[in-house]
Amino acid sequence: MSVWLPSAPCTPRACVEETGSSCAAVPRAVLRLAAVLLLVLTGVLLSPLGGRIPAGAVRRWSRAVVRAAGVRVRTTGAAAPAGGLLLVANHISWLDIPLLAAVRPARMLAKTEIRQWPVAGALAARGGVLFIDRDRLRALPGTVARVADALRAGQAVAVFPEGSTWCGRAQGHFRRAVFQAAVDARVPVQPVRIRYRAEGGAASTAPAFVGDDCLLASLWRVATARSLVAEVEVGPAIAPETHLDRRTLAATAGTWVLGEPASGQMTLKARGRTPRGTAGAHTGRGPVDLRGAWAPPAGHAAG
Repeated sequence: MSVWLPSAPCTPRACVEETGSSCAAVPRAVLRLAAVLLLVLTGVLLSPLGGRIPAGAVRRWSRAVVRAAGVRVRTTGAAAPAGGLLLVANHISWLDIPLLAAVRPARMLAKTEIRQWPVAGALAARGGVLFIDRDRLRALPGTVARVADALRAGQAVAVFPEGSTWCGRAQGHFRRAVFQAAVDARVPVQPVRIRYRAEGGAASTAPAFVGDDCLLASLWRVATARSLVAEVEVGPAIAPETHLDRRTLAATAGTWVLGEPASGQMTLKARGRTPRGTAGAHTGRGPVDLRGAWAPPAGHAAG
């Protein structure tokens, strides 16, 4: 793996709480996993239809996947706007993917190796997934350009700018490369904050999918947990023309989602100013790991 790829120090042993499933919880967990599998298979079969599936149906299907796993969903904030939109969120779990799709159906970016997978690769490509060669830093400008093209076409693209999954109690910071696509396409950035809570409202790391965790173990941990709640808070859309460049745009989104310091955040107050970011200046290090900022956890999460 390239040394420039973002990574998180979170590991299952150090960060993830066990659900302590009892024998009585096993039948319920099996039913939950069967329901999730059935819904996912339905989505895979319908994925070649792509944009012909109504957005409302995609949202309902996405919420159904999360609820089938035994996780309740609480969504607050305004509805995401129509047209080209860059959705950015913190990254904790494979559940983040359907949760973002429930906010607004969007194209995801996956590592290029997935394209070579039997059946799944072809279905992903037909379903509109964007691919990136995560081992080639030189491929990053081309990827940003493809994201910008999708945004200009009026599509939504969802990314996780932290570059890796975190446990939820610790977090990373937003890397800025992908924000260049929003600057180039002149589309809004929609920040989304995702949190998972246990019974009583305490933060829960049970849904976290970090380190060398395997998908089956993560699925089982979620399915056997009791009273998990996913809180999805949709922030106000950020207009790129109000920011100098991708750095300040990333800082504003990161401040809202992660509570990052807003130092260096500069907004344009003078009339007639336009962003100075250019398509040829993609030097920021964007996330490209399978569980990273631009990739749906497929293989380390099928979404």
